[in-house]
Amino acid sequence: MTTSGADQVTHTARAHSFNAVAAQYADHRPTYPPALFETIEHLTGRPLAGSRVADVGAGTGLATARLLERAARVVAVEPGEDMAAEFRRRIPGTPVVRGDGNALPLAAGSADLITYAQSWHWTDPARSVPEAIRVLRPGGSLALWWNTSALDVPWIAEASARAGEHFGRDFSRGKDELDASVADPSGRLGLRRHLVRWSRRIPVDAHLANIGSHSLFLVQDPGRTAAFLAAERRHVLEVFPDGIVEETYDVVLLLASVPQAA
Repeated sequence: MTTSGADQVTHTARAHSFNAVAAQYADHRPTYPPALFETIEHLTGRPLAGSRVADVGAGTGLATARLLERAARVVAVEPGEDMAAEFRRRIPGTPVVRGDGNALPLAAGSADLITYAQSWHWTDPARSVPEAIRVLRPGGSLALWWNTSALDVPWIAEASARAGEHFGRDFSRGKDELDASVADPSGRLGLRRHLVRWSRRIPVDAHLANIGSHSLFLVQDPGRTAAFLAAERRHVLEVFPDGIVEETYDVVLLLASVPQAA
């Protein structure tokens, strides 16, 4: 992964921006549906119950909480101090260690499953791929996933277009870019792609707080963000006049398993 100096500064700033809004992130970011974890169990052929799972880039614990509900034995890895503190506040008793996917602070062969919820794109695959292979036991699996907006839903496509205009980006291509060849250019993992659709209904204020917790907003001028969110409120209330927004997501799941030892 080659980036210019300016791009690297922006990437680093965005990666660390979540620490300032850890509580907002935890309160308003979407969680993950049961069907996602059922899909992982089906494709890996192993129940999460009792599995040793490393949840990397765990943030405030949105994915960790769902894994624990399925009786997985989870250790979380999180680079951000404030995010890790929020994790400990919300999920006391679950171990969380400071570190990232480029240099996992975990022993070789110690995990049955490594998960990256919304976080693999902050790693350098040239480093994170061999690290995942090192930490997984033979026969273990790596699961990377992202909640992505369902752009075939008209109001969501319109909202995405407004955000794209605001940032000068084409967000309609985002889901296509979450591909095995991008996540692992080396092809060593043999990642396979799956989609899981789900939705949630939340108040408009929570919907806007979710939008505002994304890194692109966090690193721009607060006044510009506030103006965008105020305009977005008006647009969304035209679609949902009762103030309850139905957000629809496609979870993009990339999954691979390490071969069993001969």
